[in-house]
Amino acid sequence: MMRYVLLLRGINVGGKNKVSMAELKEQLTAAGFENPSSYINSGNLFFDSEDKVENIKETLDALFMRHYDFDVVYSLFSAEALRLEAEQLPAWWQEEMGRKDVLFFTDEADKQAISASIVEMDLVNEIVHFGSLGIFWGKYDEDEFLKTAYHKQLIKQPYYKRVTIRNGKTFEKLVGLVGE
Repeated sequence: MMRYVLLLRGINVGGKNKVSMAELKEQLTAAGFENPSSYINSGNLFFDSEDKVENIKETLDALFMRHYDFDVVYSLFSAEALRLEAEQLPAWWQEEMGRKDVLFFTDEADKQAISASIVEMDLVNEIVHFGSLGIFWGKYDEDEFLKTAYHKQLIKQPYYKRVTIRNGKTFEKLVGLVGE
């Protein structure tokens, strides 16, 4: 049995794309996943399964199509992959910064194209690490945020809607939850 992390993109934001975590956990259980749990209302879920990842994705896609009238974009990976990613982060990730975000890749995201695009950006008081599950983006000074490539360039990219973003504190909480 393997523990999985499921991160949904763009749900329960501004009254759009509403997903009840309680109902979704019931749906996951009905679909055959075990021990579903969630953290806050922004689509951070965990469950156990013996299925292969491809089968899990097929089941999730069918579940989302059946229960939701909007495109549910998500990232799915094992708890072990998340722990490993956290262990391999650069030292700067542990430093105090103005803002930290993780842009988790979805299946619809072209990792190489996204990385190539970001490498071309002029970073302003910010630093980036390319991980296996996503891109870790640190901004040194919150007061400078409006000048950053993250703010001025990233959100305008077509692939922006194909990543699901969590702030640094949520990332750390997710790592802690899968470590329990």
